[in-house]
Amino acid sequence: MCILTRQVKDEAELIRFVRSPDGVAVPDLARKLPGRGIWLSLDRELLDQAISRKLFSKAFKAETTMPPDLGGMVQNLLRQQALSLLSLAKKAGEAVQGFMKVEEMLGRGRARLLFHGTEAAPDGCRKLDKLAEPSVEKIVLFEIRELDLAFGRPNVVHAAVAKGGLAEKLSAAVRRIEMFEGLGMRPTRGPEERI
Repeated sequence: MCILTRQVKDEAELIRFVRSPDGVAVPDLARKLPGRGIWLSLDRELLDQAISRKLFSKAFKAETTMPPDLGGMVQNLLRQQALSLLSLAKKAGEAVQGFMKVEEMLGRGRARLLFHGTEAAPDGCRKLDKLAEPSVEKIVLFEIRELDLAFGRPNVVHAAVAKGGLAEKLSAAVRRIEMFEGLGMRPTRGPEERI
């Protein structure tokens, strides 16, 4: 149950926090840290409200300190989690990068996720989007430099992840980022929808 809205939600729609021994609120994305946890809806605005209303101290029943920019910390952790899954998919041979390799995976109907860097040219995105089956989730969420780090190489503008368990975990991680950042859960996004 969310400590702010008091709504019972699925764990995928919540973020767990624990209180460290020195009394600091710590985000627990993996939901594995020891101790009594509290849950908050996965929404940055609600996190800010909970902090301003001192709900963490009330929920933990002890004075709890907030790290500076807890919202930014949670956002970075969510993004790192998704990029780690993308990197894992690459190492497992389930992710490709580069226009030609992405085009080939889409053409063979193997792709489940299609990533475009936020700075990608709209023309290239449209060409790849046309090849994607309706079930392919199109994601324009990460900057090229973030995709570079995930793949361990420079200038990763487009990437695709094959159907399978890793793709589903990555899709769920992307939805969590969108929920937290207030981007909504859109099944497909194109470059023309970028802010």
